[in-house]
Amino acid sequence: MNITVATVTDQVFPLNVSEDLELENLKAFCEVESGVPANQIQLTFNGQPLNDDKKTLKEYGIKDGDMLFMQQGPVQQGFLPSQAPPIAGGAVGAGLPSFDFSNIQVPHGAAASSSPSSARLSAASSDNPAVIREMLLADPSALSLLKQNNPRLSDALVSGSLERFAQVLKEQQEAKAEQERLRLRMLNADPFDSEAQRLIAEEIRKKNIEANMEAAMEYNPETFGTVVMLYINCRVNGHPVKAFIDSGAQTTIMSSECAERCNIMRLVDQRWSGYAKGVGIQRIIGRVHMVQIQIEKDFLTSSFSILEQQKMDMLLGLDMLKRHQCTIDLKRNILHIGTTGTETPFLSESDLPECARLSGQDTLDEEKIIEESRRQAEHQQMAEAMERSQSATAAGPSASSSGRLSDPATTIMPNDSFSEATVKELMALSFSREQVISELRRFNGDKTQATAALFAKSLKF
Repeated sequence: MNITVATVTDQVFPLNVSEDLELENLKAFCEVESGVPANQIQLTFNGQPLNDDKKTLKEYGIKDGDMLFMQQGPVQQGFLPSQAPPIAGGAVGAGLPSFDFSNIQVPHGAAASSSPSSARLSAASSDNPAVIREMLLADPSALSLLKQNNPRLSDALVSGSLERFAQVLKEQQEAKAEQERLRLRMLNADPFDSEAQRLIAEEIRKKNIEANMEAAMEYNPETFGTVVMLYINCRVNGHPVKAFIDSGAQTTIMSSECAERCNIMRLVDQRWSGYAKGVGIQRIIGRVHMVQIQIEKDFLTSSFSILEQQKMDMLLGLDMLKRHQCTIDLKRNILHIGTTGTETPFLSESDLPECARLSGQDTLDEEKIIEESRRQAEHQQMAEAMERSQSATAAGPSASSSGRLSDPATTIMPNDSFSEATVKELMALSFSREQVISELRRFNGDKTQATAALFAKSLKF
């Protein structure tokens, strides 16, 4: 059965015990949870102290869901720990009058606020995601701690979507409740059971992680801060640009928007188009083979790969840094150009471009860009597969006899994830073969989504 133990220090902990458990063994459980020695624990149930350690919980009348009160030291018979015994008139000190408070009426508002129903209402409101969200948004210090300790919930909070915040909060609350349930199960399970051993090992691992984090916060708090990225001021074709210094990038890149501003899109060689792969996939429009970059008073030549979807205006990669023997001096916070001896300072945090400031919205934008790049890569792969299929058909005997290629819009290709039977089944719903194959390819062979899309398009006027 499940019982709850409350202490005078407002500590509350649940226990899952047997009704045949003796009182002295229950005190041992309380010692583990509270740290108070068992011989100093006094338990109270319904205002009556439990003094016989050999009696079981069943003999005391304790049932599932009951609450016990625990304090350190003896309890007077018949009184709750939080109550004081009535003071008789003779007990009042000499010369001090005794006052009668029985006629004083408690205000209705105060009585209502202290009632159990009011407490339950307050507890319910504290579980309301909208209330929690407003409390966090109104407290900058709490928001800062949340961003540091719970980035996922912080991103959901700053996204502005109450639905997303409530969903993340609910998932984390359920995970915490499940963790507590497993912990109670571990405490009451056979210590030699393999599942209990696994839970114990997991609990030890989590405690080690928490201890490691606490030590890091105490001795190395600077590791939890954010690092300002390395940017410098420069000019490309006479236009000012904030360039990101990235020695981990193989080539120097520029966004298509920045290339338009600098008036160099006319020099893009599209024969060098392709896809850049790293954390995500981005499409390369082409390459500008030679452009002058002005850093301080020096003019340096460099080539650029122009990316179609890139929030960062310009990134100086390893090719540019090695060519001009650049040194990143973090002690002096400068970039030293070895070929000319020029030094330029890195920008302060206030001078960084918007894309260099991390936020939840930026994360969402990056996810959209990655998803769009992945979709474009899939379309490119599909087009290449169609070309290979057409070439193979042209080389086969059927193509030589007919003298023409099969239409990809009405032909199932080798890389398609659907069968001819699925196509005929949807064609039976009065849709053309071309429409059916197009929607099936769009939804990667998912018949249900393709059917819904076909009916949705058919209902448009």
